[in-house]
Amino acid sequence: MGLFRKSGPGVEYIVAFLGNPGPKYAYSRHNVGFMVCDAAAKNAGARVDRLRFRALTGVCEYGGKKVLFMKPQTYMNLSGDAVSQAMRFYKTPTDHLITVSDDVSLPVGKIRIRRSGSAGGHNGLKDIIAKCGGDGFPRIKVGVGAPPHPDYDMADWVLGAFRNRDAELMEEAYRTAADALETMLSRGIDEAMARYN
Repeated sequence: MGLFRKSGPGVEYIVAFLGNPGPKYAYSRHNVGFMVCDAAAKNAGARVDRLRFRALTGVCEYGGKKVLFMKPQTYMNLSGDAVSQAMRFYKTPTDHLITVSDDVSLPVGKIRIRRSGSAGGHNGLKDIIAKCGGDGFPRIKVGVGAPPHPDYDMADWVLGAFRNRDAELMEEAYRTAADALETMLSRGIDEAMARYN
């Protein structure tokens, strides 16, 4: 039994899939969150296309819980604006927010689930921590690999697209991350961490 009965107006969890809006960024490393959202929405038979809270949203049942899926349309570094609006509306506690984002410190396609923690240099997570009540929310990070050499501009790297083998690895990673999210919701974060980390 979650926070609300299934028939109620509330949602038990908010899942914020991070990315940048617009076709220019659609397949970039920074938009991994949006791609995981598409995979999870497909699993749930849901659409994430209603503009609310400065995000594309969809309410569905996932992992046996009633959840709000959201793709903030604010640009990455203002993700907290969208997420905080939704959290206020649904009165969602911080530990019932889950974020899904890219991570340059993980190898391409590697999944890492965390119970809480710092932003690790990720501007979207940094803004959510600042505007949504701290860093005590679980998150799924999907590895996009580090730039090929130290002088490489990080912005150019995260806004660049996957190529060749990396693109294939990521297609699998989106589905794996969507499955990890389902496990987190249905069986808890410990089970998800044991299975996917």
